[in-house]
Amino acid sequence: MNRQKFTEKFMAAFVILAIIKIIGILAQLFHQSFLSVIGTLVIFAVITLIIFGVLMQLEKKERENNTSGRGRKGAGNFYLEASLFDKIRNKYEDLAQKYISEKDYKRAAKVYMNLLKDHYRGARTLEKGGFYNEAAVIYLKKVKNKSDAASCYEKAKQYRKAIELYKELEQKEKVGDLYREINDLKNANIYYQMVVDDYVNNNQMVKGALIYRKKMDLPDEAQKILLKGWEENRDAFNCLNNYFANIFDMKKLDLQIRELYEKTPSDKKIMYLEAMKHEFKKDPKLQSTTRNIAYEIIAEKVATHSEIVNELKHFNPDDEAILKDISRYKTGRNKMFRN
Repeated sequence: MNRQKFTEKFMAAFVILAIIKIIGILAQLFHQSFLSVIGTLVIFAVITLIIFGVLMQLEKKERENNTSGRGRKGAGNFYLEASLFDKIRNKYEDLAQKYISEKDYKRAAKVYMNLLKDHYRGARTLEKGGFYNEAAVIYLKKVKNKSDAASCYEKAKQYRKAIELYKELEQKEKVGDLYREINDLKNANIYYQMVVDDYVNNNQMVKGALIYRKKMDLPDEAQKILLKGWEENRDAFNCLNNYFANIFDMKKLDLQIRELYEKTPSDKKIMYLEAMKHEFKKDPKLQSTTRNIAYEIIAEKVATHSEIVNELKHFNPDDEAILKDISRYKTGRNKMFRN
């Protein structure tokens, strides 16, 4: 039995599918507006003409190939099939880009989703055009991408829908942000507290303190976390530095510096000295206290950490003699060890 040519088979199938598609489009009149259905029908008609033209060209080439020789028939059919689908796909791509250039994002998205079967690009096109709700539905139902769907719902100000998705994604801080956006401070703080607890459990005390201070408006709780981090050696130096940075009254800060120093164990005093270098530069009112604490620490640690004498220059920046004193001390110490 003679086999029908590939292009003839495809054309026959295409005509049948086109008829079915037209009937389906017309059936939409029962639940969509007349203009919407006509718009879809026009798009389909344009695409049908493009495909029909491509098929006619391929059929012509096939006839020409048959007259010139019938060798390598199987390879020829494979080439024709691949060439056909590549050309059709390229036409769809060009059509989608044309609609995008005309800012007709909905039609471009239809080409991507219905003809190219690329739902992700369809959703991205809708998102680019500002059709955030429509894009969110495609991301969620077709692409199965909750993150992009949540982002689109957020852009559409559909905060409740976005919140539910961010909960499923366990993005607790984002959930808190959106609850705060809709003035639901109770639920916002519940989720912010979860974020703080996670940070504390992971020894990220500074980040936890920032949530308390910036998003929950609880500066005292932020200070408690930083103090806890300092006392428990959980990112201790950064906690101490931030603890001092959050005190804006210089008299209160001076008092806190002295009180904390009294409680500082010997093994953490060098770290405390490093913090004093920062506080010394902050305000002239702090220089006396920080310099005295620095002297005490240096005197206590110089026997086991001789290099600590170099820290004196940070607390006497305008005293040229201090450098000479440091140099003499180091020279004398070296002579002592040589002898």
